[in-house]
Amino acid sequence: MAPRLQLEKAAWRWAETVRPEEVSQEHIETAYRIWLEPCIRGVCRRNCKGNPNCLVGIGEHIWLGEIDENSFHNIDDPNCERRKKNSFVGLTNLGATCYVNTFLQVWFLNLELRQALYLCPSTCSDYMLGDGIQEEKDYEPQTICEHLQYLFALLQNSNRRYIDPSGFVKALGLDTGQQQDAQEFSKLFMSLLEDTLSKQKNPDVRNIVQQQFCGEYAYVTVCNQCGRESKLLSKFYELELNIQGHKQLTDCISEFLKEEKLEGDNRYFCENCQSKQNATRKIRLLSLPCTLNLQLMRFVFDRQTGHKKKLNTYIGFSEILDMEPYVEHKGGSYVYELSAVLIHRGVSAYSGHYIAHVKDPQSGEWYKFNDEDIEKMEGKKLQLGIEEDLAEPSKSQTRKPKCGKGTHCSRNAYMLVYRLQTQEKPNTTVQVPAFLQELVDRDNSKFEEWCIEMAEMRKQSVDKGKAKHEEVKELYQRLPAGAVKALCKECVVERCRILRLKNQLNEDYKTVNNLLKAAVKGSDGFWVGKSSLRSWRQLALEQLDEQDGDAEQSNGKMNGSTLNKDESKEERKEEEELNFNEDILCPHGELCISENERRLVSKEAWSKLQQYFPKAPEFPSYKECCSQCKILEREGEENEALHKMIANEQKTSLPNLFQDKNRPCLSNWPEDTDVLYIVSQFFVEEWRKFVRKPTRCSPVSSVGNSALLCPHGGLMFTFASMTKEDSKLIALIWPSEWQMIQKLFVVDHVIKITRIEVGDVNPSETQYISEPKLCPECREGLLCQQQRDLREYTQATIYVHKVVDNKKVMKDSAPELNVSSSETEEDKEEAKPDGEKDPDFNQIMHAFSVAPFDQNLSIDGKILSDDCATLGTLGVIPESVILLKADEPIADYAAMDDVMQVCMPEEGFKGTGLLGH
Repeated sequence: MAPRLQLEKAAWRWAETVRPEEVSQEHIETAYRIWLEPCIRGVCRRNCKGNPNCLVGIGEHIWLGEIDENSFHNIDDPNCERRKKNSFVGLTNLGATCYVNTFLQVWFLNLELRQALYLCPSTCSDYMLGDGIQEEKDYEPQTICEHLQYLFALLQNSNRRYIDPSGFVKALGLDTGQQQDAQEFSKLFMSLLEDTLSKQKNPDVRNIVQQQFCGEYAYVTVCNQCGRESKLLSKFYELELNIQGHKQLTDCISEFLKEEKLEGDNRYFCENCQSKQNATRKIRLLSLPCTLNLQLMRFVFDRQTGHKKKLNTYIGFSEILDMEPYVEHKGGSYVYELSAVLIHRGVSAYSGHYIAHVKDPQSGEWYKFNDEDIEKMEGKKLQLGIEEDLAEPSKSQTRKPKCGKGTHCSRNAYMLVYRLQTQEKPNTTVQVPAFLQELVDRDNSKFEEWCIEMAEMRKQSVDKGKAKHEEVKELYQRLPAGAVKALCKECVVERCRILRLKNQLNEDYKTVNNLLKAAVKGSDGFWVGKSSLRSWRQLALEQLDEQDGDAEQSNGKMNGSTLNKDESKEERKEEEELNFNEDILCPHGELCISENERRLVSKEAWSKLQQYFPKAPEFPSYKECCSQCKILEREGEENEALHKMIANEQKTSLPNLFQDKNRPCLSNWPEDTDVLYIVSQFFVEEWRKFVRKPTRCSPVSSVGNSALLCPHGGLMFTFASMTKEDSKLIALIWPSEWQMIQKLFVVDHVIKITRIEVGDVNPSETQYISEPKLCPECREGLLCQQQRDLREYTQATIYVHKVVDNKKVMKDSAPELNVSSSETEEDKEEAKPDGEKDPDFNQIMHAFSVAPFDQNLSIDGKILSDDCATLGTLGVIPESVILLKADEPIADYAAMDDVMQVCMPEEGFKGTGLLGH
């Protein structure tokens, strides 16, 4: 053990044994000798005022110890970027280009394709001089083939752990920040590559795409009437297999080749019969390629949502696939061996991550290609493993089926690549052409120079750090010791107290718990808050830690430094929290009157607690409660009694108004009176609250009818509106009740409705006159304001009715639409409060199974077609009913063409080099 470490351990033991009251000048000198420096490490939380020798908080215990040299720099070991022995090279993910990287690795490990690309002539000859490549110029491939050549050469012989494919991606014009459909990318790039290589003179280069990936099948249609057979030959580069409703790959292939009946409206026009006839159609496989690409159609279009979705269905597949049962011409070699599995990790079709499991054709070992990272599988076996350990989109977790030897199950595999089995061993001598190897060597030289430069920078940083370390250590040795009097005695005493209490806290906790179990005798007890007793150990520990302020917490804080904003907020928060025993303080700083919040503890228990909380409020058992609180309590009790008496009197005087029984109605005027009085419904509701709970509510003293009048003193409601929409704002009062209300409450304004008979005709005309009279101007202004308020809302319920054959249909499963509307675009960007959600218009899609592009919405005969308008500006107010009329879906496109399916390219690849050919 180092001498200094021994002294420090001795220092802690010494501080824990000396009681604060026992600290003398001799103890201070002992502390000085043990800690060596003029300031005891960690004694004072902040620097001693006026003591220039105080070194607390500058980290001397770190500088005087051993320091890991890695802490002197932030430069990673450049060898971590070096390619591992007998491993492959990864590809950098440029943002969202993982789907490109997976296919590049699959194509690279196709040795025949790689060899053919190496044979393709290059414009690099113009770049080279007689003695090799021009040193001052960087090589820039000009064509897609040259980009692939250079990438494959780097993947084969680079010293780097991963390389940058940005040149290749840029040449294709791909957006690196947008993830595209991987299957569509594969098809489009193969088409582009085939078109590019078709111009080559060498047949091994010109026909490589067809030789490796191209097969042939026929659409065969047979007339049921005459038996005539019609064939349409077609090439394919992959088979697109539907996986919905299937569990095995072989089932998917069988469905692909399944016979289809053409009947009814879908009948086939037979040229022999010269009329439409029932027929059968199927696909016949005529020839298969060396590399069989099987596209599992995981990404399908959902008409209900109008978007693509991913099918997270488990599909089983074997490592050996016999295709002979599926081809028309038997007797050939049709046994295939699995060579690659392309994986999409994620539950959505619009996000996730692409990786590839590929088999090395030379060694037979499986590798997982995950952008920059390459992982070799153990035992030459395909191991999907973690690729399948993803959360399901629904709560019901689908259990993975059991797989036998040589078979696998995956819910994320979207493409399977099989290679035709041959007795010949694969060509293991795919040599990089000399001009490409020279480019690779040049890149390797740059990499080695970078490694040397990074290693030198690391060494320089370490050397500087070590020199600084020695300089600081020497500086500490040269610091003046100063006089023993330079030590702060108060800090030493406080430090000893804290260390001693921290050491015995657990023991004292047990002691206090035992003391609390015993009954308190006589008047020797003390009042302690129950909340404080429950958490006193935690409070004591936090307080001691705060006072301790060890070196790690104060590291970097120099004399005169200020706290940052976060620390200041934290300190203010701590100051607002109650300290020990402050939970029984009343607002006046005295003992609270509620005995439920406190309990009596013995003198011994209080003495123990006071050691940790010397400044805690002290209340002996004989201490009287706060006199002011007692007075307020008595006044409160008197007020409660008074409120109960008032509530009982008012309830007895107005029983029907309280129970809402036998109430008059304007639309059905009672026969026994010609006068009804009006008060605001708000007054009635507030009065009922008081009568129900008089101790919790204040008495209602005034009727407050001014709320029903305009500033000119006129009534704001018409007789007709008070019978309908405004009836919720007023309450009708019988004349007898009105007399009682005038006695019990202050009435600011009398509002009444009088019924009179006019004319001599029998029966006479009835009129209703209000006092005060209606104010027409203010009434019109109120209606305008109400209309504006209806169109400006943040949460409302809107109903949607579906119209079928000009009849309204409301599905039971269709909920009301809870929408936020009429806000501006700027408002929509702001964060919404808790509990407020954006409108979920998908409810229309899910309730009625109508995609957005098939929806025709209208309200009151007005078509809602402006996507930029708010609901308010469209006249959609709360409780509105929107009518939905759905367009009929267009017939299946496959039925529109008897012999061909037109496959349009993915929208996302428009404008890229993939469609340039």
